[in-house]
Amino acid sequence: MNKKRLFTKSILALTVAMASQQAAAAGFQLNSQSATGLGRAFAGDAVIADNASVLSRNAAAMALFDAPALSLGVNVIDTDIKVKDVKYPLAPTGTSDQQIGSTSYVPNIYYIHPINDKFTVGAGLYSNFGTKTEFSSDFPANEYGGLTDVKSINFALSVAYRINEQFSVGGGLDVIYGSGKLERENQKLAPGVKLVEVDADGYALGWNIGGVYELNEDNRFGLSYRYSPDLEADGTIKLKGQQLDGHKLNMPLPDMAEFSGFHKLNDQFAVHYSVQWIKWSEFDKLATTGSPSQTLKEYKWQDGWHYSLGGTYYLNNDWELRAGYMYDTSAQDTKTSISVPDSDRQWLSGGFTYHIDSKSNIDFGVTYLMGKDVSVVENDAVLPINATTRANAWLYGIQYSRSF
Repeated sequence: MNKKRLFTKSILALTVAMASQQAAAAGFQLNSQSATGLGRAFAGDAVIADNASVLSRNAAAMALFDAPALSLGVNVIDTDIKVKDVKYPLAPTGTSDQQIGSTSYVPNIYYIHPINDKFTVGAGLYSNFGTKTEFSSDFPANEYGGLTDVKSINFALSVAYRINEQFSVGGGLDVIYGSGKLERENQKLAPGVKLVEVDADGYALGWNIGGVYELNEDNRFGLSYRYSPDLEADGTIKLKGQQLDGHKLNMPLPDMAEFSGFHKLNDQFAVHYSVQWIKWSEFDKLATTGSPSQTLKEYKWQDGWHYSLGGTYYLNNDWELRAGYMYDTSAQDTKTSISVPDSDRQWLSGGFTYHIDSKSNIDFGVTYLMGKDVSVVENDAVLPINATTRANAWLYGIQYSRSF
């Protein structure tokens, strides 16, 4: 068995997952910054600024706050991922379909504090990714399946500056921590030993900048850019029980840009929208940082796009209702994987805000995410596999926000 090829394929799920900069969308991203954004498919989220979670999308939008603001909440991601129609040489009569989804809980907390009428600072702690896929232990092709359990945390420090009544700018630093566990084995090909066993983590430092243009009180636009660095992961990396020493994994992370608009048409209704670009083509290969550096595998993805449109209905002083739709494009191009199911996806979202009093409110959001059937062919290990994958998900979020 070619260890290099098997190792590369087996850790692909880990590296892709840790490369996510926003948290369920194509490219294994899981948008989970806030319950409010979830309820409108994140349409307009780089400029609406209805609670402190906006700092995760555009630091410049913090300039829209005239009082300290706190938001905290949790999103629940319930994935429905199926691997079906499996054709594999060691299972000539076929194998059972696999249900490899799971439920993840993604908390978040944000705080924004205006210093004066020019400067505003903020901090946020949230997860860019949180998921788990696990094939049954008797799945005959577990050199491609197995266990993938990955988490990431982003700690953001941001500042905004109001230039004048129309223009504001902002930026910040992102400290990214990622960790993952991975297991791959095939008892028929390698009895009594795990082919791959990974338990690795690492840190990376990124930055972001943004701007806001306010045409007037009811119409504004936001633009942001996020630079994502390479993340080096270190830890236990075993192949057939043997530790791979002297190397770290160098994982290029995707940069992102987002444009958003918000338009309040009257006292009761507003429309908002976003277009986001994700530079998944940064993820071109896996390479080590050892001497000499080795390219483990080329894995050329394509850049991704999100297009979202939403509306907010201000029912009365106590209730706001919202809905949204998103279409996001697949990051995978000609190469596919059963352990990283991906496709173009559609979001159908809805939610509401209940104002407890003039300074505090509760938000709730829900999304149904629909993927497509994708035909997968993998042949990086000794034996090839053919299958069909489909990834759907339900996302739920609840959030408490307060101004001071």
